[in-house]
Amino acid sequence: MRARTLLALLMGCAMAVASAETIVVNGRLMVAPSSVPRPHRGETMHQVEARFGPPEKRYRPVGEHPPITRWNYPGYSVYFEYNRVIHTVVHAPR
Repeated sequence: MRARTLLALLMGCAMAVASAETIVVNGRLMVAPSSVPRPHRGETMHQVEARFGPPEKRYRPVGEHPPITRWNYPGYSVYFEYNRVIHTVVHAPR
């Protein structure tokens, strides 16, 4: 059930504009271009770690078929299906 919820969340995020951030301006939801360098869909865990270094935190996989793994970096999270990037989410500024 957790894997389905996570997958539904990722699918919703994937429908957003590529290389964009969702922000709130004057109480309205807006999409703005993102300048945060981050991994691209299809890259392997090894490629991501080689380019961006080790993540701040690695989460255990959720689900089994497929397992979804999350790595946190400063400013964004990377989601993997098996060992390939499926989505990167930029964190909202605090």
